[in-house]
Amino acid sequence: MNTKYIDLIDQSFYFPQEEFYLEENTLQFHGIDLMKLIEQYGAPLKFTYLPQISNNIQRAKTWFADAFAKHNYSGTYNYCYCTKSSHFKHVLDEGLKNNIHIETSSAFDIDIVNSLKKEGKITDETFVISNGFKREKYINNIADLINGGHQNCIPIIDNYEELDLLTEEINGKFKVGIRIASEEEPKFEFYTSRLGIGYKNIVPFYKNQIQNNEQVELKMLHFFINTGIRDNAYYWNELTKCLKVYTSLKKICPSLDSLNIGGGFPIKNSLAFDFDYAYMVDEIVNQIKTVCEEEDVDVPNIFTEFGSFTVGESGGAIYKVLYQKQQNDREKWNMINSSFITTLPDTWAINKRFIMLPINRWQEGYERVLLGGLTCDSDDYYNSEQHVNAIYLPKYHKDKPLYIGFFNTGAYQETIGGFGGLQHCLIPSPKHILIQCDDNGNLTTEVFAEQQKSEDLLNILGY
Repeated sequence: MNTKYIDLIDQSFYFPQEEFYLEENTLQFHGIDLMKLIEQYGAPLKFTYLPQISNNIQRAKTWFADAFAKHNYSGTYNYCYCTKSSHFKHVLDEGLKNNIHIETSSAFDIDIVNSLKKEGKITDETFVISNGFKREKYINNIADLINGGHQNCIPIIDNYEELDLLTEEINGKFKVGIRIASEEEPKFEFYTSRLGIGYKNIVPFYKNQIQNNEQVELKMLHFFINTGIRDNAYYWNELTKCLKVYTSLKKICPSLDSLNIGGGFPIKNSLAFDFDYAYMVDEIVNQIKTVCEEEDVDVPNIFTEFGSFTVGESGGAIYKVLYQKQQNDREKWNMINSSFITTLPDTWAINKRFIMLPINRWQEGYERVLLGGLTCDSDDYYNSEQHVNAIYLPKYHKDKPLYIGFFNTGAYQETIGGFGGLQHCLIPSPKHILIQCDDNGNLTTEVFAEQQKSEDLLNILGY
């Protein structure tokens, strides 16, 4: 009988996969021996495999280059990184090796831009696309950046007052974009995004506030929908409406030459994940060119703002199963040595799924379990996985430690979890490791942050 955990995976998915395979019955991730990592650094443990950031950037650039060549598309493609996905310096340093641009969302983001400029990581030629609702400090920082010579900083107008606020602070001529307030899917509690300006109001806004303003040059129309880029009727319908606005605006605004289609590329969240990125890029480019030709306007330069896609698949978290609790006839709880609420907050906040696999003991029998975190909170659990709302793991044995890994966790989890700050029930943040790979394929590791100590948390609390 096929009763081992490896048999379950073989029967359910195509395995091994490019980044996941077994070696000596333990899980490897991009060639990283995860058990050796645990032996060296312990668990719980977080890690960032930096080469995957560059890998995904280059994949996206290739898809757009191929689509541009196929459709004889005359515009340029600009890959922007959405910094709010992960602001860490090691993430920006790796991403900027690939000639990318930056998208910001708050005042302190501009301080990061200035720091990177001082180091020579970005220049005045780097596009800085500034999104978000802009309060006074954000306005001032954007103005300082532009006044200092960074003419490729493009603030994206989110509301009717921002243009006047920027004009008061910026010396001389500057570029702007306008964000479309897209209509949300019917399942949402609201009909129109709170961000941006409505479809029907964009052309009047341009005529009233920009067209005769010699200080302002409209360069970009910004389009983003909350569900991200998906091959469904909703996405294609919203893109079509966006292109109608772009072509109408282009006919009366010669300076408009760029379309920002936002972000939202999905990342792998299951061994069964299947998304045809190349097809989606090809069809987006095709539709943009088709509509522009029909309306007899030049095609725009295309900008994207990929956040999760850039950094998400570089991250992972490893836990040890401490104990098993049999709470009734059907439910077995495997208790991990950390907390889901604090280390993977999206599993609790938005019911997000990540790839979860055991690190060791693949050749042993398996059982259905629930996973519980250490906090005294009923919501600190993870109870559904790729096997149709069930988690299967090698059977718990007190004398045979079991380690489990959550993969593709690199976007948002640290910042939403309050990295370096207080954690729920004062559960400490785990040690964080950076993993790099040289040109010869040799892996190196370094400690980015040690596990939090009691005195770190007590100091924050004022003790």
